[in-house]
Amino acid sequence: MAQSTDLTPLEARASGSLTGPVRVPGDKSISHRALILGALSVGETRIDGLLEGEDVLNTAKSMRALGAFVERTGDKRWLVRGVGVSGFKEPQNPLDFGNSGTGCRLAMGAVAGSPITATFDGDASLRSRPMRRILDPLALMGTKVTAASEGGRLPLTLQGARDPVPIVYRSPVASAQIKSAVLLAGLAAPGVTTVIEPEASRDHTELMLKHFGAEIVTTAEGAHGRRIALTGQPELRGAEVVVPADPSSAAFPVVAALIVEGSDIVLSDVMTNPLRTGLFTTLRDMGASIEESELRSDTGEPMARLRVQASKLRGVEVPPERAPSMIDEYLVLAVAAAYAEGTTVMRGLHELRVKESDRLEATAAMLRANGVQVEIVGDDLIVEGRGHVPGGGLVVTHMDHRIAMSGLVMGLGSDAPVKVDDIAIIATSFPGFVPMMRSLGADFA
Repeated sequence: MAQSTDLTPLEARASGSLTGPVRVPGDKSISHRALILGALSVGETRIDGLLEGEDVLNTAKSMRALGAFVERTGDKRWLVRGVGVSGFKEPQNPLDFGNSGTGCRLAMGAVAGSPITATFDGDASLRSRPMRRILDPLALMGTKVTAASEGGRLPLTLQGARDPVPIVYRSPVASAQIKSAVLLAGLAAPGVTTVIEPEASRDHTELMLKHFGAEIVTTAEGAHGRRIALTGQPELRGAEVVVPADPSSAAFPVVAALIVEGSDIVLSDVMTNPLRTGLFTTLRDMGASIEESELRSDTGEPMARLRVQASKLRGVEVPPERAPSMIDEYLVLAVAAAYAEGTTVMRGLHELRVKESDRLEATAAMLRANGVQVEIVGDDLIVEGRGHVPGGGLVVTHMDHRIAMSGLVMGLGSDAPVKVDDIAIIATSFPGFVPMMRSLGADFA
């Protein structure tokens, strides 16, 4: 994919130990959902700790364009006055979601239940990503695509269903975005809308729907799957939402502390939802010192204080069924694997091919450019760890924020510096990443 001609490069160099306390930004998944469900509710929703990155801010703008009152009332504090289920108004202009697949796909589900027409668009990266997997179940519910780019990609125009039909949808993959889009559309349908997924994906939408007053029941389906049944046409009520720290963002300082000798950091209020902590489980399997304390819960989401100390890591095999709980963290796990002793095998990573970039190929390229032996076999990533990383290479980000951050983390322990070609995209999910890492002792120049 073509990069912007206006790049902001940065070099990461081996630093001294990383130390100190830190709180990473609010969880992006929770932030998107709080804004969307607040917009679909009656009354006021007050959000504390919202991630104020570009992705989430674009969702806020889109909810405002759809008729909800959305206002920033303080640092990471937001107020939403909703329009109720099916209450969206037709936006005057296209809804621009920038780089955010989550915001765009969830908003498609929310719009599908309103009798309006809306156009969805985004940046070059988002325009390249597949939307058919969302559009197919929405079509079964009565939504129509009146215009779209080739292959059902953005920009596209949706005509919401005037009388949405409840469905039983068996998702072909474990995807929280597919599940969430169907459930959000199902809010406007009479009767029960059911999603069956082959493996359990992150359940933030289900937990937050309950928090806003919806009737939703989750039961086991087979060995690893789940059946989620939502009773439609509830009157959602505005609620207080406290956004925990994002475990996907915490992954970067966590891995950095593990690979930089002598490091000892503390992260506060990190979400510990078991459907989001596959990375921490895997790192502990590799020998990582990650201690949890001060466990508590808010908005149905568990959170904890994490203490992370530098550790000698060993290679492991990561089972494919763990993928849904850490799909965004495989890039930085690959960095940890490069610093481990032995082979790490990560299986079943097809979903990485349809993210902001082909993350499977981009991850392999990042490692190879810095002297790490890596192989892709089908949808499996195999990293040969040698306890250190030679470095000295250039990481091409392909407009992908997680590649940029992973490359910078890798350079903090490498023999030679690692250069990342463009860090501007990091602002989509983790504004303040570079100064936060510097506050812990990271050497970026």
